Amino acid sequence: MRKALPDPRIEARRQQPAPETVDPAIEALVHDIIGKVADKWTMLILEALQEHGTLRFTQLGKVVGGISQKMLTQTVRQMEKDGLVRRTVHPVIPPHVDYTLTPLGESLGAAFCGVWIWAETHHAEIRQARASFAEREAATSRITAKD
Repeated sequence: MRKALPDPRIEARRQQPAPETVDPAIEALVHDIIGKVADKWTMLILEALQEHGTLRFTQLGKVVGGISQKMLTQTVRQMEKDGLVRRTVHPVIPPHVDYTLTPLGESLGAAFCGVWIWAETHHAEIRQARASFAEREAATSRITAKD
């Protein structure tokens, strides 16, 4: 994923102390958005549109790879509903539909870029932790099988 420019409003908020009370409406929105965008397909579509710009529906499916047409349709519709993508239908036969990230979608891409950089930075540590866990699980399985 290409590095996105930081949003100055978000960066300014990061410098402030955490609020003592949380607005329940904001908390509900955060839970809702995380539930929607943290899924695999939303993030992959976000990345594809960020790196390739405007894509036709079929191109988007090819770039994302491994996604069914039904799942692609559901995901881009939800992203459109949340204001992350703009869907443009061109009045031709056969219909030509393409998708572009909105400024809101681009800002989410910038936030996701931080997760990408974090994963890149800690890749070896995560791989080692997973290998250690697998070894512990295998040892536990062998002990349990003996009993």
